[in-house]
Amino acid sequence: MKNIIQNINKAFDHRIRLGIMSVLMVNESADFSTLKELLGVTDGNLASHAKALENENYITVEKQFIGKKPNTSYIATREGRLAFNNHINALEKLISKS
Repeated sequence: MKNIIQNINKAFDHRIRLGIMSVLMVNESADFSTLKELLGVTDGNLASHAKALENENYITVEKQFIGKKPNTSYIATREGRLAFNNHINALEKLISKS
């Protein structure tokens, strides 16, 4: 059981980070507004948790202007996809052992 717990990634401990990665695993990318709406979070919460994932190199951030409006999009990195899959697999193993 100890080995299973060690494979649980602390970067995904918070529900917002878990939500961000879940959305990005099934979509090529997602913009700030979409994530905010899907997850039901504030601007500040989303920004800080996205920054935490970016610092881990689990997501990349692309900023651009669409017309005169800024647009921020997030994309899961290869490393982030692998880490998230490993995290989910560890959770599934933990649940099946219970």
